Amino acid sequence: MVKMEDVARRARVSTSTVSHVLNGTRKVSPQTVDAVQQAVRELGYIPNTLARSLARSRTNTIGVAISALSNHYFSETVHAIETECARHGIMMLFVDTRDDPAQELRVVKALHHRRVDGILLAPSSDPEHAALAYLQANAIPAVLVDRMAVEGFDQVGVENRNSTRELVTHLIGHGHRRIGMIAGHRGLSTTEERIEGYRLALAEAGLTCDEALLVNGESNSESARVAAAALLALPTPPTAIMAANNLMTIGAMHALRDAKIAVPEQMALVGFDDFDWADFFLPRLSVIAQPVQALGARAVQLLLQRIDNPDGTRQSERLDATLRIRNSCGCP
Repeated sequence: MVKMEDVARRARVSTSTVSHVLNGTRKVSPQTVDAVQQAVRELGYIPNTLARSLARSRTNTIGVAISALSNHYFSETVHAIETECARHGIMMLFVDTRDDPAQELRVVKALHHRRVDGILLAPSSDPEHAALAYLQANAIPAVLVDRMAVEGFDQVGVENRNSTRELVTHLIGHGHRRIGMIAGHRGLSTTEERIEGYRLALAEAGLTCDEALLVNGESNSESARVAAAALLALPTPPTAIMAANNLMTIGAMHALRDAKIAVPEQMALVGFDDFDWADFFLPRLSVIAQPVQALGARAVQLLLQRIDNPDGTRQSERLDATLRIRNSCGCP
């Protein structure tokens, strides 16, 4: 088996220099780096990552606890996290929380027992914050992803309030005065922030917020279908609907199709979250697109910083979303 000493002899450098090149632990001249990398290729040397991680008391793995299997947006987020982990030579262990507080706590404990270096978590709406308390009690490096507003943690998410305000204001610009909103699961920071943006847009336009137009879609397509049907059954139904995530947008589309209501001719429809096929629906969906790749990458970067510096100042970052106008809102 090829050893580090063999690489050092071939590259005509010391073993410690080879170690610094492979681990990035000290600045080495470009010529030396090239010589070491060429020796590694020629000899077929495979670094002993386990021994290296044990020497640093690290496993080079992070845990990801996100409800991704039923949500396309979070699936893309996990993919972005995995891509950034690969860039840093980090292994990712993913477990789905199913947005269930009890499962979330089990997942966090299981990842901790597997000695991950840190955890990325999209917290559920647990009022007891049991998983967050466990992370803090055990001093586990952690970053909250997408869902924020909890003190004591690094966190990165999207700017929800002003993004929703911009989307609803766009509908108002089309002349809509009764705009329904299908909101997500209550207790999630993303849900509350998007509701705030909806109310703000109406207030700025001098419109009264009719509470009958604000319904709960529980962040899933079937509940959103039922909620949209309830909006359509009102004595004075809305002329436009905004759904607060991709699954609920699909549920609203089902309800409108079942009621044989044409979009946008009879009802405008917009959503929060872009997804691959949004541009291929008829009509093409106008949405708020979240910066998924940047979100996943930044979450990993913040976690690696926290692992390296456990006592550093906590950071809270918001990434800007993008209004993508197609034609389900009534635009040509």
